Amino acid sequence: MSDNEADSNLIAYCGLYCGDCFAHKGKIADLARDLRKELRQSKFDKTAESLSDIPFFKVFENYGQCYEVLGALVKFRCNNVCRDGGGPPFCKIRKCSQKKGIEGCWECIESETCEKLDFLKPGHGDAHLKNLRKIKKQGVDKFIEGKRYWYNKIK
Repeated sequence: MSDNEADSNLIAYCGLYCGDCFAHKGKIADLARDLRKELRQSKFDKTAESLSDIPFFKVFENYGQCYEVLGALVKFRCNNVCRDGGGPPFCKIRKCSQKKGIEGCWECIESETCEKLDFLKPGHGDAHLKNLRKIKKQGVDKFIEGKRYWYNKIK
């Protein structure tokens, strides 16, 4: 398998690129795991509790929530790319593309108005739509080599 074939497998049906995703890279999950371990070994919960009584460190009252969020970040990891079943298991975009027998939404005439893509807007803005247009115009290889969007604010 060539590098571009391997890289093209990282293009999700929606036009996002799994290789750009923090859940796919795993670095944030690893850092969160390591920080939780260090906090646990240091018994930092006790330190946070005592510091929270000092007005300057009052924010440490929220330490438990912080630790809980770190736990969620540890789980925020994709072991597979979209094309191999990674990402949300309920993804209607993946199911639709597979049903239509297309490589991705860039091959679909409804991609500009498809409501299935709307669930991506809160987390990605219109990045996926910009990527779909680029793939449609330039092709997969040029898309992989060029600038890709992960989040782009909708104007």
